[in-house]
This record gives sequence, structure tokens and C-alpha cells, in this order.
Amino acid sequence: MKAFTQVTAKALPLDRPNVDTDAIIPKQYLKSIKRTGFGPFLFDDWRYLDPGTLDVDPATRRLNPDFVLNDAKHAGAEILLARDNFGCGSSREHAVWALDDQGFRAVIAPSYADIFFSNCFKNGLLPVALKEDEVQALFEVVNADANASITIDLPAQQVRLPDGRSFAFDINPHHKHNLVNGLDEIGLTLQSADAIRAYEAKRRAQTPWLFA
Repeated sequence: MKAFTQVTAKALPLDRPNVDTDAIIPKQYLKSIKRTGFGPFLFDDWRYLDPGTLDVDPATRRLNPDFVLNDAKHAGAEILLARDNFGCGSSREHAVWALDDQGFRAVIAPSYADIFFSNCFKNGLLPVALKEDEVQALFEVVNADANASITIDLPAQQVRLPDGRSFAFDINPHHKHNLVNGLDEIGLTLQSADAIRAYEAKRRAQTPWLFA
């Protein structure tokens, strides 16, 4: 998993509350479990004017010119600004995979659905929860200047604006440790690989009939 320490980047302002996981990545794309290739289908129903499936090349579809993700001035954004209750709905992990594959390193919102919030940490996407007025301040900065650089400093637990303002955020120490060190659940397990091998060797010696 890619480590997250500090990101300074443009932000995409998605000014909609209660964005559910079906809006983030619709159900027809859940057939694939590769974790990659979902970026072009992110916010699919809002992003395109015609329907799509895994069998339809996104490059052949008509883009919705009124959807913020298709606005050229926001190209390259690595931070997603959202409103209350982001990621509600079903528990599909594909929602996080799609955001990551699109190039987002973090989401900033006032609140999140619990399962989506947990899935973010398992896949290296940082969900930052700020107060509503602080999120509003970020929207105002980005709406005034699409090229404004927002800094998310995870070790310092701060979001910094170009005008010098900074907002503090809380994060579970365990989640922070894993993100800073690029550790997912498999990575954490592999840190104990020597102990696991020693246990399995001892178990094989004590109960050889189980391995016959």
C-alpha cells in the first residue's frame, strides 16, 4: 500500500451531500475484483450522458459537460472535497478503489458512512473529517481558484490552505501509523512473518500427523 505522509494538490469540489457508494461506482462494475481499472467509471451516472458497463470502452461515451469531474480546470486534483455523509449506502470496497484509481489520495468531508470510512484506511485513501464551516472554507477557496493548492499533513494532522489558515483533524493512532508506513492488513501480518514461520515449524514438529 502506498504510504501517505503529506500531499499538496488541487482539490475537486463535489458539492453534494449524501453521496452513496452506488453513485461513486455503480453496481454493474462490481463484477471485477482486480482493485484497478475503476477510475474511468468513478461517478459514472453523473460523469457520462449514456449508460455504460465493463464491456463498454469509456472513451467511446459522451461526457457530461456540467459535471465537475469533467471540468478541465480541475484536472489532476488529488483531493476530493465533499459534503455530509459521504460514502453512505452499500459496503462495496470498489468505491474506494475507484477513487484511488482516479488519482485521489484523500477525501475531506464533515462526515462519512462508517464502512466507507473503514475501507479507506484499508486501501491507503485518507478520509479527513473537518467541521462543516471548515469544509465550507475549503470549498470557497477552491471555487475562487481551481488551482489553489491544499496541503494535508498527516503526521501533523493538519489541513493547510494557501492563505495560511490551517485546520486540525483527528485520526485513530493505529490508522495513522498504517498510512504513514504504507501498511495494509497484509503488510501488518507480514511484519510478523518470522514468528509465523517459527510457530508453523513448531506445530509441524509437535503434530506431524496433521501434515501427513
